[in-house]
Amino acid sequence: MSKIKFKNIVWKEGKYYVAQCLNVDVSSFGKTKKEALENLKEALGLYLEDIKSPKVSKIEKPELVDSSFCYA
Repeated sequence: MSKIKFKNIVWKEGKYYVAQCLNVDVSSFGKTKKEALENLKEALGLYLEDIKSPKVSKIEKPELVDSSFCYA
């Protein structure tokens, strides 16, 4: 069994919290931050279970950067 460290981000969207893993394209949600992170952990477990050789990006010192754009 291997141990992989993940970097996750959590934010509030409406009445739910969204938790997203930055290393792989997996996310989940919950009514609280704790629940969102627990659900994400379960989703990551299922993701890794289904893939023999997962592509896990190494994320070091992530930075939250604001950007804006115009659209029609």
